[in-house]
Amino acid sequence: MEYLFSYGTLQLEKVQLDTFGRILKGEKDVLTRYFKRQLEIKDSSVIESSGTSDHPIIEYSGKPSDRVLGMLFEITKEEVLQADGYEVSDYKRVMVTFESGKKGWAYTQK
Repeated sequence: MEYLFSYGTLQLEKVQLDTFGRILKGEKDVLTRYFKRQLEIKDSSVIESSGTSDHPIIEYSGKPSDRVLGMLFEITKEEVLQADGYEVSDYKRVMVTFESGKKGWAYTQK
């Protein structure tokens, strides 16, 4: 299993069903040294699935006081690739360590 951190629309059941064909199981976690801002998405299939063109994106700041709250989902390696298909080209997938000590994937600004 892999871990995937969601701080935005991947937490929505409709997006999970559209992307993975199932509802994901996970737990709350925190990513430190990152901050969150909004990004306007132009991809119509992503907008249709999420219901909005306004999506969050995170950026590395290096500041210990910066924290992003989210859900850490358990997914398969195949589902990681499915998540890549959902995220638009403004995002890149990186391996990070969470406050819980677990390591997993998060989508950050390119």
